[in-house]
Amino acid sequence: MADAATPDLTHIAPREQAEILAQALPYIRRFHGKTLVIKYGGNAMTDPALQADFAEDIVLLKLVGMNPIVVHGGGPQIDDALAKIGKKGSFVQGMRVTDEETMEVVEWVLAGEVQQDIVGLINAAGGKAVGLTGRDGGLIRAQQLKLVDKDDPSKRHDVGAVGEITAIDPSVVKALQDDQFIPVISPIGFGEHNESYNINADLVAAKLATVLKAEKLVMLTNIKGVLDKQGELLTELSARQIDELIEDGTISGGMLPKLAGAIDAAKSGVNAVHVVDGRVPHAMLLEILTDKAYGTMIRSH
Repeated sequence: MADAATPDLTHIAPREQAEILAQALPYIRRFHGKTLVIKYGGNAMTDPALQADFAEDIVLLKLVGMNPIVVHGGGPQIDDALAKIGKKGSFVQGMRVTDEETMEVVEWVLAGEVQQDIVGLINAAGGKAVGLTGRDGGLIRAQQLKLVDKDDPSKRHDVGAVGEITAIDPSVVKALQDDQFIPVISPIGFGEHNESYNINADLVAAKLATVLKAEKLVMLTNIKGVLDKQGELLTELSARQIDELIEDGTISGGMLPKLAGAIDAAKSGVNAVHVVDGRVPHAMLLEILTDKAYGTMIRSH
């Protein structure tokens, strides 16, 4: 009987099973020993069946010799926690406004509830996951973000304890990888006075992928990928095309920081950046181990 981390292929003919496995072989060979940074968010984080799929996929990637690193968000969980204390979240240009009380909630939701759920799922699927925040090993240093207004560059928005990354020290992540652990990272940084900062998880994933010279950055989302004005999927985009789509309003809101990070990573040496539909079962695995596109690939030019 198959264990929890093994896909059920019993309804597929033996020859087809062999072909499926054979198709994955070139990708397994190509990415063996390579680092993959996966931003985990959206429905994939809140739907129990998709959660189990994600955990199994991460374990499989590790077992075949790749080095997955998970960076997670937790927006819906933070909103739920804020609602319980009678507080409603607000956003400016896709960034959560984070006052002192909100920051306390962000820390215990991300570094507590959400992170430990993910660690538990991966461990239950046969992996060895370890939870980290930006404080662990001095991983993510940050300072307060002064958000530039998208319409008036001379104007700055004060969004509270929202941080921008000043430095990443990946040594703790590398040490865990070398010991066959799977790092699960909460996007919380620390400042020069030991203050905590809430950092956009997409930007953390992109910066970490750049510093680690990752082979791939995969961002799981709640949409098919980047869509045009007609709602059609754009399977491949350049930096120039993304600038045009932002300028004409096609891309807005929460997609803005996601694509800013993706483009920075692509320009900085990450070989492939994918914005993937996390609502599709095993979308991440299919994106990495097959030719079929399950989202948008970002290239630097």
